[in-house]
Amino acid sequence: MESPCVILVIGYAALVRQDLLPVHQIFLLIWLIHYTHRTLIYPVVMRITNPKMPLSIALTALSFNIINVTVQCFGIFYFTQYSVDWMQSSPFVLGLSLFCVGMFINIKSDYIVAALKKERGPGYHIPDKFLHKYIASPNYFGEIIEWAGWAMLTWSVSGVLFLIWTIGNLFPRALANHRWYRENFDNYPKERKAIIPGVI
Repeated sequence: MESPCVILVIGYAALVRQDLLPVHQIFLLIWLIHYTHRTLIYPVVMRITNPKMPLSIALTALSFNIINVTVQCFGIFYFTQYSVDWMQSSPFVLGLSLFCVGMFINIKSDYIVAALKKERGPGYHIPDKFLHKYIASPNYFGEIIEWAGWAMLTWSVSGVLFLIWTIGNLFPRALANHRWYRENFDNYPKERKAIIPGVI
């Protein structure tokens, strides 16, 4: 479902390859690192206990990814101008740092869940390492930080739109996960929050 985020971004970049600045190449690189992992590595590492999915959900996700990668590429390759020293700017440096921190949180949180399934068998378990000690969905928390970083380092309307969609999509899912854990595990920590440590 997320393969268009790898294939299309390379295609769009190839169309404007003569006009790509080094900053565009950095955008392309970090985007591809995230989505290559999500497309090729993540499905292998995460042992999915129920691989069946309604076709409508798969098609919706595929359609969103096609639209989103198109919006992102047009936003950063065509409609946003970057100075030659943009990579030395505060928004770029802070945004890149946020992106990397968020990706680390996202991936590490997912791998902790994968390791737990390997240790204890398929099904659901309560993770208690890393940020799992504080929130039910640190992977979502990390992904929101990632795309906040993306919006900042690209300084683009398209980046902000992606961040808004990410928050709108992941916040309700995190709340639902938190509620499900509380309803299905008597030993679920009462002080644990859904997605923001110590807040919600």
